[in-house]
Amino acid sequence: MVKVAEEWLNSCSGCEIAILNIGDALVDLLPSLEFVHIPVLIDKKYYGQTGEGKHLEIPKAVVGIVSGGVKNSEHLEVLHKMRESCDILIALGTCATDGGLPALANMYTNDEIREFSYHESPTTVDKGVRPNPDKFHIPHMLERCTALDEHVKVDIKIPGCPPHPEWIAGAVLALLDGKTEFKLPERSVCDVCPTKRERKKSDTGVLKRMLETPEYDPEKPVSDMRCLLEQGFMCLGPVTRAGCGGMQARTPRCISARVPCRGCYGPVRESALPLIDYVSALASVGYDPAKMPDRRGFLARFSGGHGVLKKI
Repeated sequence: MVKVAEEWLNSCSGCEIAILNIGDALVDLLPSLEFVHIPVLIDKKYYGQTGEGKHLEIPKAVVGIVSGGVKNSEHLEVLHKMRESCDILIALGTCATDGGLPALANMYTNDEIREFSYHESPTTVDKGVRPNPDKFHIPHMLERCTALDEHVKVDIKIPGCPPHPEWIAGAVLALLDGKTEFKLPERSVCDVCPTKRERKKSDTGVLKRMLETPEYDPEKPVSDMRCLLEQGFMCLGPVTRAGCGGMQARTPRCISARVPCRGCYGPVRESALPLIDYVSALASVGYDPAKMPDRRGFLARFSGGHGVLKKI
């Protein structure tokens, strides 16, 4: 019986839902696993069930799984406790491996984020004074939203927003077999995308967001549709790791729905420079990268962690 602890930090719980979506394979794995801590699904308190504890407690486990990035002092404290309590630590999901969408916050200062949240947002009802973090025991915001490995040693990374259940099951099975290494192939979404390529831009030559329907025949398969990037849509396939189709390298999920890749699986490899590589991909088919709509925000979509977000 392998003890497993799981935590979520700056995240949405999509990765935890992906764990449940393992389906039949999870049922087969459960007799070999004992989940001792998973706040999203199990009522397990940090300071005892009635708050009697004085220090944050996470049970000892062989495998620790953490989703989400780190943006405040509580996230950081929980992450360090997970690393201390678990023999093997898995970063689950692109927020944990690379910062993910929450790391877009790194384009702004904390003061700008608070000002928008408490005064400028159309959804803000009371435009009053910002709450005092110390008075209300609110965790302090860190200057940046970061990936897990910027703070602790991470043994296995499973990117995805959320990860395909097959990759999660594959990693757990590998661990049960005594293997402490598990890596997704270093292939891009373009490597497994079946769309047709003409190696040139569309006749209009205009880069655009997904605000209109691309050209395709709904009666024909995706393999008969022209590459969305060549059609001028901002597809991140050239710089995104393949994986959303599962371990069998099926058609990428977004592409199968006739929409561009959104960068869910993060950079193709850890040494990649996705911002530079994407500019090169655009230029290779004849587009002017300087004419990208929302250039900075789009390029930083999955690379705000690891300190690589810059003014581009």
